[in-house]
Amino acid sequence: MSDLKIGIILGSTREGRVSPQVGQWIKSIADQRGDAHYEIVDIKDFNLPLLGEADASEQAGRWNEKLASLDGFIFIVQEYNHSISGALKNAIDYAREAWNNKAAGIVSYGSVGGARAAEHLRGILGELLVADVRVHPALSLFTDFVNGTEFKPQDLHLTNVNQMLDQLIAWSKALKTIR
Repeated sequence: MSDLKIGIILGSTREGRVSPQVGQWIKSIADQRGDAHYEIVDIKDFNLPLLGEADASEQAGRWNEKLASLDGFIFIVQEYNHSISGALKNAIDYAREAWNNKAAGIVSYGSVGGARAAEHLRGILGELLVADVRVHPALSLFTDFVNGTEFKPQDLHLTNVNQMLDQLIAWSKALKTIR
């Protein structure tokens, strides 16, 4: 196994969220590959207040330490009002250098596969010197979820997930050499 560490970032903190189901599915596929150490990183666990509204030095310190320990990321992104969740944007903004010169894959879901959220996230990641990979598994609320709450992905997504992981590992290895 490679010494690469990839964080699977759950991009929602809402009650009833389905990102943990999607994250576990991605992790189960990734773990079978043996090309990196994959771990779930749940932003909810860091209890970050809105940036600038409270002293969050302890939470921000733990968040930045976690991000700094990782070589790459897989963002599990759900589309809220044609963009990413406020909680994910807030968590992203709590760090800067910890994101720099790393790679990211995006797995999104929503009524149109979360495509608009993924595109917004790409712009944010570019500003933070994160190289996002091209292949983007996009999951539909209509065909990959039962009643919007139970994740039942179609088999056709396995190809895209593995292609995304191939690109993510290659870019993570390359970018590790410049950090």
